[in-house]
Amino acid sequence: MSDPDTSPRPHGSRRGAALTLVFATVLATAAATGGLPRAEERPDDTAPAVRSAAATLDREDVARAAAEAMADGKSGTEAAEQFVSRSGDRWSAVYDSEEYEEFEDALDGEYTGVGLGARRTRDGGVEVSQVQPGGPAAGAGIRPGDRLRTVDGQDVAMRPVTEVVGLLRGEAGSRVAVGLERGDRTWTAALTRARLTTQSVTVRRVDGAVVIKVDSFTKGTGAQVRDAVRGAPEGAGVLLDLRGNAGGLVAEAVTAASAFLDGGLVATYDVRGDQQALYAEAGGDTARPLVALVDGGTMSAAELLTGALKDRGRAVTVGSRTFGKGSVQMPSRLPDGSVAELTVGHYRTPAGHSVDGQGITPDLVAAESAEKRARTVLGGLKGAP
Repeated sequence: MSDPDTSPRPHGSRRGAALTLVFATVLATAAATGGLPRAEERPDDTAPAVRSAAATLDREDVARAAAEAMADGKSGTEAAEQFVSRSGDRWSAVYDSEEYEEFEDALDGEYTGVGLGARRTRDGGVEVSQVQPGGPAAGAGIRPGDRLRTVDGQDVAMRPVTEVVGLLRGEAGSRVAVGLERGDRTWTAALTRARLTTQSVTVRRVDGAVVIKVDSFTKGTGAQVRDAVRGAPEGAGVLLDLRGNAGGLVAEAVTAASAFLDGGLVATYDVRGDQQALYAEAGGDTARPLVALVDGGTMSAAELLTGALKDRGRAVTVGSRTFGKGSVQMPSRLPDGSVAELTVGHYRTPAGHSVDGQGITPDLVAAESAEKRARTVLGGLKGAP
């Protein structure tokens, strides 16, 4: 594992400086559940102080709480966790070094888990966002939309997803009992954790269109999207499916945007009032018909991409309103080696719209048969003069 304070900075996500951004979502449910990793780049220990939506947190205050606990012979990680929890910011969190190593593995598309992605529901619960084919959860018949009730007998309702992740994490070969609910049915599935790999981008052809499904923005995702666009048949439209995408690496989302844009603004963000911007690279395909398909599971970096394509008139967006996770987190190393990831600001779409707490309403709202509607819209774009 690379040290968070000295890891390489991302490329292509910002002009003028290499600032590590984190648009966290459900925080690496992939690391423990085999689903979607949080939107995280390598930590930057020179990151500015924290401003969260719910309260004001400063990384130095968190580090001080950890150091004071260690001086008293107590756990610095636990002290930092309590400090962050009291802030009321649902997105800030603290992880020990072992947990963070799992997260870094998840960003590489590898993780130990049961092969399911999880996300926060609007009523505060936790549900399955997707299930990896061939994984332990798929073998047990778990489906997207199933509600997670318990993990090893512990109720997870209203808990931060990060805590649920911690309960699900474990060594390959170990077992975990997951309580689930589907309609009127409740049951417990005994799952054996396994070392799994993910494929964040899948490509298929339907009715003359190229469907690019992006499950998360792990390393290399942006390049895979770009290659899929370049490899599409001449004149074929693209349906970019971002449903259930809980986010990922911001630099990868910007690279994906660059596949469809010829440079220009992707998003702006603030860090303690300091306004910065993310730009696409020049040379993207700006002529190919494009429809972006989104839903309530489209979060964070996926919303950043959606907002860029929508505001700049590059894509017609179809589906349902996105989740509304537009806060920016930055991680930094604490005295005991753990990592605190704290909210530092919020991002806006190119037109200046705030995403946090609001989400993005698509151009065409289609809760039922959304993909079919999206393909219809794409066919209309292909036939437009």
